[in-house]
Amino acid sequence: MFAAGEIVLDQKESVPAILETAASGETAEIFADIRATLNTSVVNLIWRHLATMPGALPWAWSTLRPLYLGPAIAHAEAVRRTLRLPAVPAFSRDALAAAAIDPAALANIRAILRSYHHTNALALAVLSALLERYDPTTTDPVQPAETISVSAETILPPLPPMAELSGEVQRLIRELNGYGEDGAPDLIASMYRHLAYWPPFLALVRTMLAPLQANGSLNALTRSARALGRAHGRMLAGGLASGRPPDCLPQALAACRLFVEHPIARMTGICAIIRHATPE
Repeated sequence: MFAAGEIVLDQKESVPAILETAASGETAEIFADIRATLNTSVVNLIWRHLATMPGALPWAWSTLRPLYLGPAIAHAEAVRRTLRLPAVPAFSRDALAAAAIDPAALANIRAILRSYHHTNALALAVLSALLERYDPTTTDPVQPAETISVSAETILPPLPPMAELSGEVQRLIRELNGYGEDGAPDLIASMYRHLAYWPPFLALVRTMLAPLQANGSLNALTRSARALGRAHGRMLAGGLASGRPPDCLPQALAACRLFVEHPIARMTGICAIIRHATPE
């Protein structure tokens, strides 16, 4: 159980979540291990949300951590390589320069996209494995990638709170967040908030993605990512560490399902599109 006063919630999130800066004790230790294991400087909202449920975070992380350390890496790589992306024109360097995206900004944008491209597919495969253990589905056979790319640690800038962004940027983020989404538009993808340091880039992204949203391509991409995640998760489920589930297991699984089927599946595809269109 949590000690009185230990939980400090992030009131700016759409679901209850523990602030990274306010975490203490075991929660802070697990957050630090998540950052180190995933080679990232931020803890995804799903973990901070699970931290609000007594016993859920230690159980989920101890159960899933072994997958992150090896088996899931090749399956996540297979997700990235086999997910069929709709064709889009690349952003030209002249267009980026005209939008005041200089080389330094472009390097930061690429780093953000690289980090999310890495962690989204991993989360999709690993959390789908947890769902497959307790709610198995019938999936198509898949294979892990034979070779994998190594992702270096990326230090991301602080995540700007939505309330501190201008009204037009907030509206732009919410519009983008609805692209490819079919049921949980209130869960704002962190990637868009990280990219909010460069509003002209978000405007270019909106122009690129709007036709794909209109013709249904992005929703189809989300469904494909969900199916791939479940298929690879089914292959990983047998390698999950055993441990006594917490009393809040139904609540924890519902949270995982919400994130897997909506922002994680959605952004696995959309991040890949944006990354593919953004020059080195």
